[in-house]
Amino acid sequence: MIAIRAEEAGDAEAIRVLTTAAFAGAAHSSGREAAIVDELRAAGALSVSLVAEEAGVIVGHAAFSPVTIVGSPGNWMGLGPISVAPDRQHRGVGTALMRAGLDRIRGMAAAGCVLVGDPAYYGRFGFVSDGLLTCSDIPVRYVQRLVFNGPDPAGAIRFHPAFGVT
Repeated sequence: MIAIRAEEAGDAEAIRVLTTAAFAGAAHSSGREAAIVDELRAAGALSVSLVAEEAGVIVGHAAFSPVTIVGSPGNWMGLGPISVAPDRQHRGVGTALMRAGLDRIRGMAAAGCVLVGDPAYYGRFGFVSDGLLTCSDIPVRYVQRLVFNGPDPAGAIRFHPAFGVT
């Protein structure tokens, strides 16, 4: 049974190990995913940090942090990284984290959520890529948004400096 809960004091090391393992060898990995989470936490910019726990072991993690969309008003959140232990992938852990995280940021009056990721995966949650958002030199098909309220955003996404994108 998977339980989703907020990150607690003492979870940081388990999240670091999990995130490193989840992205090891992934073609799209920067190799900095665990450091991004640590830097967001240290900067007080980790607005929502959820873990998936199974039998007392953290098997998944999702991080949400504030972003700016140049030229678009609103309280926007960015997802990332989201990590699932390699031996728990394709078992609904990521889906449970996504749903819980999106519910949480909706409750924080976010205008919506943006991310950089696989359109086939994130499209299942309502994320779309329509070319109106950009993020550094990342191909626009991977730059996605999910609007909770207000108009569709258009402009350049500015993630926290921990992400290393401009």
